Amino acid sequence: MEKFMEMAVQLALDNVIGNTGGPFGAVVVKDGEIIGVGQNHVTRLNDPTAHAEVQAIRDACQFLNSYQLDDCEIYTSCEPCPMCLGAIFWARPKAVYFACTKEDAAEIGFDDKFIYEQLDVPHEDRQIPMMKVSPKNADSAFKAWTKSTAKITY
Repeated sequence: MEKFMEMAVQLALDNVIGNTGGPFGAVVVKDGEIIGVGQNHVTRLNDPTAHAEVQAIRDACQFLNSYQLDDCEIYTSCEPCPMCLGAIFWARPKAVYFACTKEDAAEIGFDDKFIYEQLDVPHEDRQIPMMKVSPKNADSAFKAWTKSTAKITY
């Protein structure tokens, strides 16, 4: 367990030292073997979703040829942010282990508290206002999905 966490932390450190991204790293482990690796590459890739955990999940899912991480564990250098937490729940690993806390991250400028707070704010009052727009066919894809015999539920 400790060696996997040390690797996640080392990935984060290497990312900072190499000036290739933020101070976050993650690995996905299955049956004692690393099957996915990720580093924060938000600025390098100009991709706000390129967090270490998301990158590691993508890498592991490609390795497994699956959209879920059954019987896998995620080791991450820091407590996952709300976006990564969502990705983790969709990937369904059996456990997540983290080194630093979200409070530690906030102390160095990575504060995601406002995102948690925004979830409780009415759509139209959020920092980025969100409005429902419903054309006549808004639910057409949902109806097609419901009727589909070829769908893969997840």
